[in-house]
Amino acid sequence: MPEDGILDGIAPALWFCTVAVSRRLVRTLSVIAAALSRAPTASVQTPESGLCPVSPVSSDRIQTGSSVDRCWRRTLTTGLPAAIFLVTLMAFVPALDGQFVNWDDDRNFLGNTAYRGLGWPQLRWMWTTTLMGHYIPLTWMSLGVTYLLHGMNPWGYHLGSMLIHGANAVLFFFVARRLLAAARAPSLVSSLAGAAFTALVFAIHPLRVESVAWATERRDVLCGFFFLSSVLGYLRSVEPGEQTRRWRLLSLAAFVAALLSKAQALPLPLALLILDVYPLRRVRQLSWRRVAMEKIPYVALSIAGAIIALVAVANGSGFTNYHQYPASARLGMTAYSLAFYPWKWLWPVGLSPLYELPARVDPLAPRFLIPLFVLAAMTTLLVILRHRWPAGLAAWGYSALMVLPVVGPVHAGHQLANDRYSYLSGLGFALLAGAALIWLLKAERHGVIRRFPLRVGAAAAPLILLGLGALTWIQAGGWRDSETLWTWAVELDPECAACYSNLAEAIARDRPHEAESALLRSLALRDRPVTRSNLGAVLELQGRIEEAQRMYQEALRADPDLPEALANLGMLHANRGRHSQALPLLRRAYQVAPEFPGVRRSLPHVLERRALELADSDQMAEAQALLAEASTVVSREIPRTVRR
Repeated sequence: MPEDGILDGIAPALWFCTVAVSRRLVRTLSVIAAALSRAPTASVQTPESGLCPVSPVSSDRIQTGSSVDRCWRRTLTTGLPAAIFLVTLMAFVPALDGQFVNWDDDRNFLGNTAYRGLGWPQLRWMWTTTLMGHYIPLTWMSLGVTYLLHGMNPWGYHLGSMLIHGANAVLFFFVARRLLAAARAPSLVSSLAGAAFTALVFAIHPLRVESVAWATERRDVLCGFFFLSSVLGYLRSVEPGEQTRRWRLLSLAAFVAALLSKAQALPLPLALLILDVYPLRRVRQLSWRRVAMEKIPYVALSIAGAIIALVAVANGSGFTNYHQYPASARLGMTAYSLAFYPWKWLWPVGLSPLYELPARVDPLAPRFLIPLFVLAAMTTLLVILRHRWPAGLAAWGYSALMVLPVVGPVHAGHQLANDRYSYLSGLGFALLAGAALIWLLKAERHGVIRRFPLRVGAAAAPLILLGLGALTWIQAGGWRDSETLWTWAVELDPECAACYSNLAEAIARDRPHEAESALLRSLALRDRPVTRSNLGAVLELQGRIEEAQRMYQEALRADPDLPEALANLGMLHANRGRHSQALPLLRRAYQVAPEFPGVRRSLPHVLERRALELADSDQMAEAQALLAEASTVVSREIPRTVRR
């Protein structure tokens, strides 16, 4: 399918699916409306309609055992997951028109042939690589499947992430249904309505866009799938009458898969412990010792996963410099991050692909001091209210727990926060939203509130979902291509140096003079070696070779192992026939970053050209040594693409 027509092709397909389930959705909405009003239904259905028999329906009668009520119950429990899946897909349709962007997609997909297929060479690479600081073999395998199905067409990668995210929404519906029921939801209808609202608030929240619309973040949605599967298996294992051992083993297997998809699932053992305290209340029924002992297998897996993740980061991107960001700065960074995600969950506007980490973090500056006080005040308040509102403290603690592995002491990257880190940490807040809807329904039943506030609350729920869906639709369109992404980013934060640098890279070939201006703006905000290397590349495109060479050299003086500058300066020399000067640079680039795009192709080529020069001057031994080196580089090349 042509890339320009993705929306035209996919929208009719989704519309067809919507029509196919519309009858089931009508039944579901009819049951909920009848249950909330506790009035009998008056419509008469023909046998051909396939709808359930007409009968007075209430939230109490739904739980009885008559054939009529069983029919309504089946309608509710099967129609809602289908609706949740479709609504989730519809919210992200603009993502299907997205291209690969110059925000890791270039290194993960465009310049990387190693993942393209599922042959033994590809599988060996997937299970051994720590590319860009991540050990994610299952994610790479899923991307290998996507390549076999769709090649290098970006829409296939986006579609795969959307489908997994839709499945996650359905999984979370079943998880939420059990947790809300454990918190004593008054009826089946109330728990189903609350669980559906919970799942949709999670699934179509604008904070999800980065994880779904960005091809690189397949690891987020895949990790989420196995994380939720593990939680669901655990919940099944603690239900009375269930086969505890089988469900617990399935939960552990899913946890392993989550860790092999992304390390963000590491805190799962403590998350399960929070659930044991509330809403499951297993700690009261059993004991702290027994509940903690159950988590030993999870803890062992988590420790192993943490060790692997730390090694991967150390071998890949590396941790944030501890000299530049000491303990006091990391305290401020942690406080900011822990407050950022609840706030953006409540007010999801101004979301950006990059919230840049300042060059210096002053923990006494208002930007970092205010979140610290807010955290202390909110935590104190929730601890005081823990007996009256235990759900609030549980959701708050869970959110902090799930983001701690990526902030503070083990921080890595240019970001102060990332939308994608909320994918798992926001689940607790979504449950609070579902619980609020259930409370509203329960309060009306017991006469705590009048019918008018109930109607206002009932009307607010779909309006909230509509607003979230609209924001998500708009947000997903921002990931259409690199230029759109970074133009939007610099509009949101005109002080983001990395955003200007990435924008320049996106427009360099078509508008090199504008790219130069953007890079100069980036350097004015923050002088980074990689920005100087990028400026050298833009100058080289304009034919300003001497200026480009100086920029590369300045970048290497600041960072002698910068692969971009090593490769760029090496190829500048090679393109001008200076192969003897190019070789040390390209060799060093290959040594520090063997998977860097272009280095594996450029180095053997330059080695061969230099060997020919030596052969022409009768230096045959040296020429043969260079040819042998070139052969070694080629033989060690990352796996070749599997032809489709």
